[in-house]
Amino acid sequence: MKPRYDYGTEVRLTRNVRNDGTYPGEEVGSMLVRRGEIGSIYDVGTYLQDQIIYRVHFLEAGKTVGCREEELILADAPWIPNRFEFREKVFCKIRVEIGGDLIADKADEGEIEKIVKSDDMVKYHVRFNGRVFLFPEKILAASLEEVENPELDRVAV
Repeated sequence: MKPRYDYGTEVRLTRNVRNDGTYPGEEVGSMLVRRGEIGSIYDVGTYLQDQIIYRVHFLEAGKTVGCREEELILADAPWIPNRFEFREKVFCKIRVEIGGDLIADKADEGEIEKIVKSDDMVKYHVRFNGRVFLFPEKILAASLEEVENPELDRVAV
């Protein structure tokens, strides 16, 4: 078992890290470091002798957390940030129909079920009206105000 990353290597976190109860001073389940943050490796160890664990210092977040190898990529590797997170409430910017069947009307509220990244785009499985469909990020809004005022949209379309 040889570590992929060495001491001092700058890495990017590919998954959110929440407190599992081992981070002092924070509530269990609270967000420690968000996906996309860049940090530096400053220790490498193992867990149960079969998993490499990196101690990574995230300067912006001001935290040092343990990360598994599959949760990290090199800081300069291609990365597309996502705007929304799992279980976050979103609003549809447009009316969406499939074959005349209404999926979501403009301003309908939905909930993010899953984040799906491809090479050039972020999409989400979103639950609208009891059904889950795949939506591109550009047709989702964080608030009703953003739906009504498209100039508030922070997403490059």
